[in-house]
Amino acid sequence: MNKAEMIEVIARQAEISKSAAERSIDAMVAAVKSSLKKGQEVNLVGFGSFYVVARAARSGRNPRTGEKVAIAAARIPKFRPGKGLKDALN
Repeated sequence: MNKAEMIEVIARQAEISKSAAERSIDAMVAAVKSSLKKGQEVNLVGFGSFYVVARAARSGRNPRTGEKVAIAAARIPKFRPGKGLKDALN
């Protein structure tokens, strides 16, 4: 499902306009990004949790040339599904 399809589904289920549904999705995504950037975890009960993990610097190898490449440390977003989401899939 892409963003346009999700907007359509949300607009229909919530009985709101597509533009309102799009603004809602954009606001949710912005709120999650902002919280993660601050290092906060975002918990949506029944759905899951978004959190940030620090990945250490490491060395890799360029597959084309075989040359060693330094890969910088980074903060990586992760998602842990909640019980409600797991149960809905099984």
